[in-house]
Amino acid sequence: MLLKRLLLPSIVLIAACTHTTRDMTPESPASAVNTPQPPVAKQVPYTVTSPNGDRVDPYYWLRDDTRSKPEVIDYLTAENNYTTAMLAHTQASKDLLFKEMVGRIQQDDSSVPYLKNGWWLYTRFEQGKEYPIHARKRGSLDAPEEVLLDANLLGAGKGFYQIGFWQPSPDGAQLVYAEDLSGRRQYVLRFKNLQTGQLWPESIANVEANTVWANDNRTVLYIEKNAQTLLGFRVRKHVLGTDPANDPVVYEEKDSTYYMGIGKSRSDRFLWIGLNSTVATEWRYADANDPNLVFKTVLPRERDHEYQVQDHGDEFYILTNWQARNFRIMRAPIAKAGDRANWVEWVAHRDDALLSSMTVLRDHVAINERSGGLPKIRVKTIADGHSELLAFDEPAYSAFTGANAEYDTATLRIVYTSPQTPASTYDIDLKTGVRTLLKRETVLGGFNRDDYVTEFRFAPARDGAQVPVTLLYRKGLKRDGSAALYQYGYGSYGAAMSPAFNDKVLSLVDRGVVYAIAHIRGGEEMGRAWYESGRQLQKKNTFNDFIDVTDFLVREGYAAKNRVVAQGGSAGGLLMGAVANMAPDRYRAIVADVPFVDVVTTMLDESIPLTTNEFDEWGNPKQKAFYDYMLSYSPYDNVAAQDYPAMLVTTGLHDSQVQYFEPAKWVAKLRATKTGTSPLLLKTNMEAGHGGKSGRFRRLEEVALAYAFFLDQLGIAVESAAGDGFEGGKDSADSADGFEAKHAH
Repeated sequence: MLLKRLLLPSIVLIAACTHTTRDMTPESPASAVNTPQPPVAKQVPYTVTSPNGDRVDPYYWLRDDTRSKPEVIDYLTAENNYTTAMLAHTQASKDLLFKEMVGRIQQDDSSVPYLKNGWWLYTRFEQGKEYPIHARKRGSLDAPEEVLLDANLLGAGKGFYQIGFWQPSPDGAQLVYAEDLSGRRQYVLRFKNLQTGQLWPESIANVEANTVWANDNRTVLYIEKNAQTLLGFRVRKHVLGTDPANDPVVYEEKDSTYYMGIGKSRSDRFLWIGLNSTVATEWRYADANDPNLVFKTVLPRERDHEYQVQDHGDEFYILTNWQARNFRIMRAPIAKAGDRANWVEWVAHRDDALLSSMTVLRDHVAINERSGGLPKIRVKTIADGHSELLAFDEPAYSAFTGANAEYDTATLRIVYTSPQTPASTYDIDLKTGVRTLLKRETVLGGFNRDDYVTEFRFAPARDGAQVPVTLLYRKGLKRDGSAALYQYGYGSYGAAMSPAFNDKVLSLVDRGVVYAIAHIRGGEEMGRAWYESGRQLQKKNTFNDFIDVTDFLVREGYAAKNRVVAQGGSAGGLLMGAVANMAPDRYRAIVADVPFVDVVTTMLDESIPLTTNEFDEWGNPKQKAFYDYMLSYSPYDNVAAQDYPAMLVTTGLHDSQVQYFEPAKWVAKLRATKTGTSPLLLKTNMEAGHGGKSGRFRRLEEVALAYAFFLDQLGIAVESAAGDGFEGGKDSADSADGFEAKHAH
């Protein structure tokens, strides 16, 4: 649970008011008389060997780890050109959708400042600019602003630019930040003297984004990556002004199935090294005031034991699944925490609630938990053990603890959102219970939350399980089985797709489309067992759940059976590939973003980034049971001579999570094998990685492309939205009532 599952695909969608439909024909709108001819990938037989059998892969030649071979680049470019030609008739729709989405953004905007070491830290945006500005104010929000980093200046002229992490030193005199120039998440660390404004001469390449300062204000810990697998495997110590080539190794991880992270306790007392595989964790700690930084282990790793640690006085609070499938919280003296005989239960295990994380403050502990398919927050007082569940009144929502950087405080910051309610940041006085709304995300363009309806339903799966489903649709929609449905899912790594506001989906919903999030097995929406029943040898439950949700929503009249579209990304792209093979007749169109589709080949190759850490999620195909099972659902291996939905597949040339050649090979095989006339399109971003384009506006171009494709396939005209109000208008705060996985595919 530590550090993993942080890279979840964005749920991106679309907006407007009136919608018109045209008669649906058996042939796709993109299949016309003068249809461009698609590229034809050559077939070069290549044998993929394994202890459990060999397979011939005719498109293996598309793998180029250098990302520079002319024949590969030429093929990807040809696919891009074909996609552009096939979607030329949707360009005007895409442009309007993009304008809509941009028009909802409050461009001069700022995050809610948080206090740390006497400084108020925040991030803001300026009108028309792509990238954030990171800034601070000393002591008071009325103090003059000091700009720490302006990513618009740093990223000027670059095809991709992202600041993955930034942090001032405890005394506020220095800054460390991590830059990504390709989207491959191979960060470069840089250091800035905030007193002079000058950069220190040294930089450190090929590292993880997160770093941490020791309390001497000169020493920084960082994680070195393996250049081939991209796994973080060494923690090094750097002292400002010294040669990084001489940075000593503080810790080296020999087991390639573990991810690594570093951090600092909220009390500033300890530095942490966190190690986690899919089913095991280990925490190490060192005195942040000791320049030697000697790390001790809290509790040695053991399979099937996951835990998190925070300090409070002379004790550790330990969130653990030891003899507690859904986790519980224990307390132990710091000096004796390595022996579980000294652990004392503080929050008991519950069968009906998963404890996912905790925030330990001076007098209170805030616990993020999940029950009934929804995230919730419980606050417990340390002195007397009084426990209270924070109440929210919408049928589907997300609530989680926010930026709580200070330890010695009686104020808890939380974030609340729902499909109808934009992200809202509150401070709660833990003594009085009073909630203060600090900010609600502004949504321009005439948005009014009362124009929409949210439902939270349970769909029966074929094996009797009840699958939660979040629904959002326009008020007044008739449930007569005529509407179009956009269904989203993920279902891996225990990642929960919580019901949250997404302004982009309004472009679909306002045009009469029903939006559904299928909370399928493989996530943790219904507890730890929900996750475990959707991984390894039970992975097909994930795919079956998604299809069964579709069937349920059609039966219940939310959509017409020939007007369902679906989208998923990364491991959700695996989901899309699987359901396209298993139930192609259920979906009019599918968008698979950066899809993990060549499961067996990838998991056999330990040189590919992330493979070794994924064995406990998917299984190790070197073992026959896993090999056979993975082979039975792997989308690439199960392409069949059948009609498929219209499909748009996206990838990034520099993707570090799912290598570009997986979707490229998949599309090539689909095109050579499938029947029917539905379009099959591949779009490769030649300058980006797993997360797509950088910049708050540029990434919307990719969203608009996907939704123009969807609406075209659904026969919904993309016309101006209600009131044509995208030049301004009422924001969400005027109309609203008073009422957060690392390297995963």
